Amino acid sequence: MSPTTGPDPVIRLGYHGSVEVAHEIARLAGPGHAEVRTGPYDVVDPFHGVRTGGLDVMIVKFSLREPDLAASRVLAYDGRAAVVGARHPLAGRASVSIEELADYSTFQRPGVFPDYVWDEVVPPRTPAGRPIDRRHQVSDIPRMMALVAEGEAVHISLASLADVAPPDIRIVPIHDLPPAPVVLAWRRGVELPAHVREFITAAEEAASR
Repeated sequence: MSPTTGPDPVIRLGYHGSVEVAHEIARLAGPGHAEVRTGPYDVVDPFHGVRTGGLDVMIVKFSLREPDLAASRVLAYDGRAAVVGARHPLAGRASVSIEELADYSTFQRPGVFPDYVWDEVVPPRTPAGRPIDRRHQVSDIPRMMALVAEGEAVHISLASLADVAPPDIRIVPIHDLPPAPVVLAWRRGVELPAHVREFITAAEEAASR
């Protein structure tokens, strides 16, 4: 703390899944803006933190069509992957097709997670038109991982989950779905502190090089 300027500035950055994605964005922005404090947000109500002021900015993947939220340029991409149990028939594959995953049951959207985003995370149909069985309803990641480990379901998700997957889970790349764009989002119409604005701008500039 500086005796003349008060507490050192902090950026409260929310993420879901792998914290390494948040660290990657912080590295992209570079040092010197402020201390970045990362914290997970609940996928059941993902935008609660920025809407209530508990977070300055959050990591968002896929589309963002929330009228009260603003978003940065695309800063990175997260590859698509199937989350399967270690004994699942697909567990040993180098990659899989989304068409193959239509043979297995998957998950409904959790809580008030936006349905337009979930349609990108777990498509209702494959590109060839096969329906994907979005059957299982869970409200937290541990329960989802338990169903996957037991072989009851697969999850169509992101490659970065490999950073947090337990030993009885395998993350298998999906070679025919495009990667998810990664952006920062914050509450629209609220003046961000200067150090938060500088952080976002620096990350955008670095990503565009």
